Order: sequence, then structure tokens, then C-alpha cells
Amino acid sequence: MSETTRNMPWKGVKDTGIEPLLTREWLVTNGLGGYASGTVSGAVTRRYHGFLIAALSAPLGRTVMLNHLAERIIFSDGSMMNLGSDEMAENVLELPGAGHLTGFRLERGMPIWRYEMNGFAIEKQLFMLHKQNTLHVIYRLISGQGSARLELRPSMHFRAHEDPVNKQIHEPYVLTVVGDRYEVSSGDKLPPLRMRMYGDNSTFTSDKGHQREVFYRIEAERGYDSRGLLWSPGFFNADISANMEAAFVASTESWSVIQALDSISGLRAERERRRRLLGITKIPSKASTAAELVMAADQFIITPAGRIEDAARAHASGDEVRTIIAGYHWFTDWGRDTMISLEGLTLTTGRHHEAGWILRTFAHYVKDGLIPNLFPEGEKEGLYHTADATLWFFHAISRYLDETGDRETLKQVFPKLEQIIDAHMRGTRFGIGVDPKDGLIKQGQEGYQLTWMDAKVDDWVVTPRRGKAVEINALWYNALYLMKQWLEEEKGDSAARRLDEHVQQVRESFNKRFWYEKGGYLYDVLDGEKGDDSSLRPNQIFAISLPNPVLESSKWARVLEVVEQKLLTPFGLRSLAPGEADYKPMYFGDLRARDAAYHQGTVWAWLIGPFIDAWLKVNNNDLKGASKFLEGFSNHLNEACIGSISEIFDAEAPFQPRGCVAQAWSVAEVLRCIVKTAAEK
Repeated sequence: MSETTRNMPWKGVKDTGIEPLLTREWLVTNGLGGYASGTVSGAVTRRYHGFLIAALSAPLGRTVMLNHLAERIIFSDGSMMNLGSDEMAENVLELPGAGHLTGFRLERGMPIWRYEMNGFAIEKQLFMLHKQNTLHVIYRLISGQGSARLELRPSMHFRAHEDPVNKQIHEPYVLTVVGDRYEVSSGDKLPPLRMRMYGDNSTFTSDKGHQREVFYRIEAERGYDSRGLLWSPGFFNADISANMEAAFVASTESWSVIQALDSISGLRAERERRRRLLGITKIPSKASTAAELVMAADQFIITPAGRIEDAARAHASGDEVRTIIAGYHWFTDWGRDTMISLEGLTLTTGRHHEAGWILRTFAHYVKDGLIPNLFPEGEKEGLYHTADATLWFFHAISRYLDETGDRETLKQVFPKLEQIIDAHMRGTRFGIGVDPKDGLIKQGQEGYQLTWMDAKVDDWVVTPRRGKAVEINALWYNALYLMKQWLEEEKGDSAARRLDEHVQQVRESFNKRFWYEKGGYLYDVLDGEKGDDSSLRPNQIFAISLPNPVLESSKWARVLEVVEQKLLTPFGLRSLAPGEADYKPMYFGDLRARDAAYHQGTVWAWLIGPFIDAWLKVNNNDLKGASKFLEGFSNHLNEACIGSISEIFDAEAPFQPRGCVAQAWSVAEVLRCIVKTAAEK
């Protein structure tokens, strides 16, 4: 068994029940932002589930091209076995095929199902080719005498992956057949879905279009449209035996690209790519949770599809374009998430070149002293409403330089860093700028959410935090301190001395003004709309955890004690302490209800990273002691998206995972800290 194999705990429907089959999900990605994803059962429960969500050029973005495969094995005696679910009833009591599923596992992050019936055992393996919108599904007969007939019915609803499931299709589907190649198209804006079946006696039967209604269980729970139609052009058949697999391929690439690699060769290439990823990591043991998270980390590092101008510019200077998807299924690339995740996803995993490409890519986008907050789906231009992403950029560069010593990149981005500091000193967009009275950064503009606590519903900014936010100023001090060091290196002592007075002013003002004596911790926001905000939140931990901490060390232990007692859980830190007026213990309901709880108690996994950094500083670098804070995540890899880490968790036991099932900064910070706490003393 591979050192990175994870088996889903499974005793069968009779003993385990149906719930795990509906709530455990799998995810496969293609390095472009495209993906395939679904439940272990095969039931379609999210609008984002599908076998091929292709990353298409702007303005299309990620597009659902193949929603579902109904899979059935027909034996020589006429008996049949469903592989997973081909229907999803609203009040489901059983899932077709659930009784035949005897195992599910990930091997180096790739999902494999095992089904058994009539003395036959069949395995299904699914993967996507790297840098292609191409899906391969391989079916193998593992045991049993003779052969069996495989039947596959593809179903589709072409739409943007965030579109409602009942969105109307204005152009009819058209099936085109050329030999053993099959194409389904709908209008001229989308590429056709190209399909092919490989195997003995493979055939296709057209039934002139077959429609069925699907109920999307999770969409209903989240308050969205939950019923939609899927269309199928017909079904494929092929024989499988001990000596011959069958394989199904679906793609939006050209036929010449699709046929360049058959399924077995493609699987071999993908296995080799993943083996190399493990080979270059810093993890101390390949047989560990960390090795699995290296595979999970790979899912977020992408070459953004469709940014042709970016690619041309980068190629001209010998670079490549890379960015980080913040989370699956619905996030795009966000500046803040990218900079926070960069160390864990790229530096810890040995992907230094890609780290440099990411930093240089974002440096190009600096505008008015800010890096983009996010790039909307299918668009080329970023949005800039963020007060902290740009300051995290300094942190990410610092970690990159410490790891690589790449001073050329520093020279290349240095003018941008100077622009950023100058813009913040003068004041820039969204009310972001230095208050000359105390040197602290203030931020805030009506209708905008500028910190990482950025929930917004229509015109309601849930946690506006306008004023001087504690983590923004911890990041500002860290950025100034780093810039002073880099100025010494690039321009000499005199230039650095001019910045030194600002560094000292921020440190003095921060320690004088942010300390909340009554609580023994730090104010969350100063000079806000309602004065100083003493809400007990995790943002203060950055005043200790950052490499250049702004908080004086005599107060570290007191702050850490309060945070540990009130905010720490097995899966990260609560975003607001129990007992606070706005505290919400659970994250559920429609969009408004969820966003009302998003930063009002909900646990964020990524915050375990800065907590451990701070804890180690206070506890004499006790690596063994710090590692205990990570123990809950190993079992979590069997929940939600198997092999990955969720975005958020409920604030109270049993700490139900919520939000995105696979989140970049969750994976990044847990992986970074596993490696950090496992390092030899």
C-alpha cells in the first residue's frame, strides 16, 4: 500500500449507514482551476459536483460540462450492479449501488472505488490530466471469472459552475458522431464536450436525448435553487475482463490533444508527477499526514486559464504565471489567501520556482499601493478592496527570501514595495492610510469589507471593523520592519534611517493604545465607528506570531492564555469568544444566516498556524507540546473532502466542518505547522 493511501472508514451500508456516502466528497483538479468532484456515493448534492468542470478562457471561467455518469455492470446471467447512485430522491432511504460499495480510498490523492457482487470485484479510478480539461475514468475487473458488460450514461447541463441548477439552456444540445468520437455542443460560445469509450466491443447507443430531474440536497440546505434537469445523449457499453480494462474519456480539448495519451499512459504520467512532488518536499517522513497534505496542496496551485496577456508578459521575461485557488468549490484566486498560503503550499513543499512566479505575478498587479483582493470568475482584472492582502505580500516575500535567498526577485519587486509604503503613508483607496497622529493604519469605507473578516450580504457588511484593526497594524509594523531591512540592502543606511522613525512610532503607539487592561488582551479595533472595540477575537495573535512582533514580549503570555482559553478548539481558533453579544455557535441556514455566523464564532482552521507560532515563542520552542494542537486534523481527513481540510468548523462540539470542503490556507497552515513541529531539535 502506498505511503499516501487513505482509506475511508467503511463497514458497509448496514453497519455504517448512508450518511457518510452523502457527506464525504472527493476532489480531483487539473492545475488550471478546473476540477471533478462529487460524493463517494455518486449522488449529486451540490451545484458544483460534476465529472468535468472545465477551466475555460475568460469570459467563460469554470464551466460544468459533464455533470454525472450513471454506471452499471451487467453480468452474463442478466443481473446488474449499479456503481454508485444514478438517481437522488428528496427523501432518500437508500442509494442505488450503496450495498455493493466495499471500499473507497485515495492513492496519492486520486480516488478509487471498489464494488463487489456475484463473486466479481470491480475497481473504478478517476483522474484528470495536468494542465488539461480532460477526465479519464478507468474500470478494472479485480476478481471474478469471465467478463462483464459496463454501461455508462453521461448526463450534462452546460452552465457556469456557480450558476443555479435550474438555469435555462437557450441553445439545444447537438450530438455529433464521427467514427468512435462523440461530441455534444450547445451554441457557439462553449467548446463541445468530447467523449470516447475505450474497451472490448465498445459501442454507443443514442436514445435521442434523455432528461431527468435531479434534486441537489446541499443546495436546498443552503437556501439555493435545488432542482434541475440533466440531459443525456445516450449510453456507452464496453466489456471488461481480467485482461482488459475499459476507460471513458471526457474533454474540452482538441481531439489531437485528447488522443496524445491513452488512459493507462495518462495515469502513469500523473502518478509520476505526484511522485516527484513528494520527492522535493521538506516533510520529515513520507509516511505521514504531511505527505497526504502535499497532495492536497497541489490542488490549489494553478496556471490561471485564459489570462493570455499575463502569460505573454511572463514568458517574455522567462517566467510563468501561477496563482492559488483559495478554496473548492466556489472561490477563485484571492490575494490575501494566496499570500497567507504561499509558505505552506509552495515553500514547505519545495516548489520554490512557483513561489517566485506567484510573487512576481502579483507584483505586476499592484495598483494604488494595493494588490488585488480577488479575481472574479472568468475576468482578467482584479478587485482591490482589501486592507491586509498587500501587507501579507511583504510577509510572503520575506518567507520566500528566507527559504531561497533569491535576491533577484527582491530587486525586481522592490520598486513596487516602495510604491506600496508610499501609498499607505499618503493614504490610498477605501480609506486605507496612516494616521499621522500615531502612525497606525486606519481603514474603512461604507459598503466595503476590507479585512479578512469580510462577510457581506447585499449591502450589509457583517463585521465592518472600520478604524484601526489590530492585525492590520501588526502586519503594518512587520512590513515596515522588513522594508527597513531591505532598504539597507538596496539603498544603504541613510534611506533605511528615514523609515526607522515610522517603525518606532508604530511600535510605541500600538503598545500604548491596543492594550485592553481589563481583559488582559488586545482591542480588536481602535477609533471605530463606536469607539474602541474590545470584542475578544483571534486577530490579536498576529501581534505575537509574525516574525517581527509589534507587541512587547512582557504581554505575550497573557494574550496567549486568553486566546487559548476562550478561542482554541481542536480545529483552529474561534472568530469570536463565547459570551460575546454577537457569538454564533453554529454556521448553517441560508446565505444571510451563514454570513451572520461566518466571523462571529465560527472556527477557522488556518488560524491554528499563527497560534502555534505564538505558542512556540511563549513556550521556549516546545515542538512536541505544539504538535498536540494539530492532532484533530488527521481524523478530519476522513471527513468532508477526504484527504483535504475544510474552510471552517462550527464553534462548539462536535465542530461540524462547514464552508468550502477544501481550503488553501487551511491545508497550507496545517501542513506548515506539521513540518515545523516535527523538525529535529
